[in-house]
Amino acid sequence: MIIFTLRRLLLLLITLFFLTFVGFSLSYFTPHAPLQGASLWNAWLFWFEGVLHWDFGVSSINGQLISEQLREVFPATMELCILAFGFALLIGIPVGMIAGVMRNKWPDTLISAVALVGFSIPVFWLALLLTLFFSLTLGWLPVSGRFDLLYEVKNVTGFALIDAWLSDSPWRHEMIVSAARHMVLPVLTLAVAPTTEVIRLMRISTSEVYDTNYVKAAATRGVSRRKILLRHVLHNALPPVIPRLGLQFSTMLTPAMITEMVFSWRDWAAG
Repeated sequence: MIIFTLRRLLLLLITLFFLTFVGFSLSYFTPHAPLQGASLWNAWLFWFEGVLHWDFGVSSINGQLISEQLREVFPATMELCILAFGFALLIGIPVGMIAGVMRNKWPDTLISAVALVGFSIPVFWLALLLTLFFSLTLGWLPVSGRFDLLYEVKNVTGFALIDAWLSDSPWRHEMIVSAARHMVLPVLTLAVAPTTEVIRLMRISTSEVYDTNYVKAAATRGVSRRKILLRHVLHNALPPVIPRLGLQFSTMLTPAMITEMVFSWRDWAAG
């Protein structure tokens, strides 16, 4: 176990080195890039030492410290990712279980087809479609931003709902409602892809557990199907999926940036 952990740690360090070195090299060879007077290796060492002290350099767009920009915009991105991921779990787990239990039947075929379509739709195109339908056509939801222009919400935590809740304004309730309405379309847009992945993972795991002998034995003893699904199937199908769900959450940052740009959310690309 110790040797396995050390190997994984060594692989992580090697991967981190190559990723940072290649990424830094791309910016090093751009015109007017800083540290061009030094060699590539020395420039990377100087930059990486700064990264260890939370100094990522200065933005070439506005001249501000990148670390300060991250402190300002990262909470907004995390809020969007957390809500979208929670929505994906809320929908994906039960739907995936239904597909796994009804394997090779029409509900499974329908769910798998819809999940495939949802996974294949580009994020920016889905965002535009949702905006066109729910905002411009029906007028139910706002087009962009995090709050209505009527409200000035003090940035305390960077999370829109929390900042609205902490506000001492007499319009606090309206601020919370405004923040929630502005989150609907970005969260739905970002949640589609991870929802389809959760459905796929739960379908595979559920179908494997549902064919085990202890599930069949519980059915022969007259245990209700609801208890079998909750006590036996879900209890044993979910643990193998959890590590993969963590990996799925880590892949949401790039789609989140695209979603934020479409909806004029406060994002990394703002600076």
